[in-house]
Amino acid sequence: MLTLYDNLSSGNGYKVRLLLSQLGREFRLVRKDTVKGETRTPEFLAINPNGRIPVLVFDDGRKLAESDAILFYLAEGTPFLSMDRFARAETLQWMFFEQYSHEPYIAVARFWVHVLGKGEEWRDKLAEKQERGYQALAVMEKHLASRMYFVDNHYGIADIALYAYTHVAHEGEFDLAPYHNVRAWLARVAHQPGHVTIDKADFG
Repeated sequence: MLTLYDNLSSGNGYKVRLLLSQLGREFRLVRKDTVKGETRTPEFLAINPNGRIPVLVFDDGRKLAESDAILFYLAEGTPFLSMDRFARAETLQWMFFEQYSHEPYIAVARFWVHVLGKGEEWRDKLAEKQERGYQALAVMEKHLASRMYFVDNHYGIADIALYAYTHVAHEGEFDLAPYHNVRAWLARVAHQPGHVTIDKADFG
């Protein structure tokens, strides 16, 4: 059985849990508290020297880190990743966008506010993150004006990658009300078969 090292508050980990659920794959969840430094112990660093979750461990002992790399691996040969060469490149394009232009702002703002409770104390820094986060949301809003999903009008791992932190953006004090296309897309993703919530813990 697959083993997933994760933290339930992590959107990056949630991406993997969501896809595993939608694939119907059984896995064992090992929870690690990143705030308490549980991913910086010698034992965990032996699993992932970068000291981050999620990490997927296979029955043969192989280990795979980085949420979007795990998504790409798990989706290979499934309807969640196109066989078309250009669509696959577009999928990577949006996954790179998520990690470079989206996650560093929307996810970090959420972490500061929702996990650390530093929203007021770090108000100026938070405003900078929110400005860049809204820029990412504007890109998504425009893209979704003429399509149901991010790539090929078909639900896939690009949607999963972007959904993870977008659907909890309000926890970083983002207002999604003006983003009608994004909100409609969030609803479509939430109604996909096998959908689970970010806080679901009873796996395998």
